[in-house]
Amino acid sequence: MSQIASQDTKQAETLTPMPTKSRAKSSSALKELYAPVLQSLKQVESILQTNLRSDTPWVDELLEHSWLLSGKRMRPVLLLLSGLAVQQKQNKDLAEDGLPTTLHPMAAAIEMIHTATLVHDDVIDDAEVRRHNPTANSKWDNRISVLLGDYLFTHAFHVGSQANSVKALGMLAAASNKVCAGEMKQNFHAGRFDIATDLYFEIISEKTAELCAVSCAAGALLASTDPTAADQMLIDQFEQYGRDLGMAFQIIDDILDLVGDPNTVGKTLGTDLVNRKSTLPVIHCLEQLAEDQKLELLQSISDPAKLSEVIDVLNSTNSIEHARAVARSHIENAVTFARSLGEGTAAQAMLKIAQFVLERSN
Repeated sequence: MSQIASQDTKQAETLTPMPTKSRAKSSSALKELYAPVLQSLKQVESILQTNLRSDTPWVDELLEHSWLLSGKRMRPVLLLLSGLAVQQKQNKDLAEDGLPTTLHPMAAAIEMIHTATLVHDDVIDDAEVRRHNPTANSKWDNRISVLLGDYLFTHAFHVGSQANSVKALGMLAAASNKVCAGEMKQNFHAGRFDIATDLYFEIISEKTAELCAVSCAAGALLASTDPTAADQMLIDQFEQYGRDLGMAFQIIDDILDLVGDPNTVGKTLGTDLVNRKSTLPVIHCLEQLAEDQKLELLQSISDPAKLSEVIDVLNSTNSIEHARAVARSHIENAVTFARSLGEGTAAQAMLKIAQFVLERSN
């Protein structure tokens, strides 16, 4: 394995392949939404860059590969925006990003944990491509990938400790535990496409929404003028905003896996079905069908070549639109909270991010 020669090379690799028009448009829209905390986000990137390095060449190559997983940076931005929203709520004249530096390492830590979950997910799913790039397990092997994920998980807590908040670090530890519990539940129920809707919501709340929730809660806590006496009710409201975003994000993912543009989504459609993951459209559809129709649908689900037939059945029960409606209800809750925060730049960005999650195409 060869060590990548320079940071310039790394940055170039993270930009390839060239994005499609819809991906470029999505990236441009997000950059505009992130504007209120762009300076802080640069500090988070610097922390990530510093910590995803090693003096051992082959370890360094592995860590550099994790940069290829860099996505929307949604979770660090949620933490930063939540912190700024708290500050602007306390001081309506605050317009610029003047966040305490303690938020930066916590935001970086959450992104590292998120990346670790992606590495482990790819091993579990035997995935070969993520975000148009080869996964670590396809480039090396499962053993190396598991160790890379473990490294990112453990090192994240070292980085997060630099926020100097025992409470925030405890929140991050509890959230990480829930993410793992959600992953275990999902895998325990793999292939059981007719699980109860409540169980599905429990799984995605833990597996996907938990990190969004803790991002917002930790941001609100760390930005409070007196964190030891921070308004727990307000922190809980930020946490719920993040959870609603995360729930909607996962449900939209379920939909895009079925009817998205594979060039935009970055993976083959129907991957969730192939990996035997229960998704909301399928769960809802099975609830509407007679027993013989259920058996026929389950047989079709096991055959990737019959994806179009599966989608026809899902449409016949209005299951894809039902899933969109559920996602929309979570976004409406998030929008209501964002509006309650006032007219500050952070609150407006949080409002628009909620709308983006519902309308996204990748």
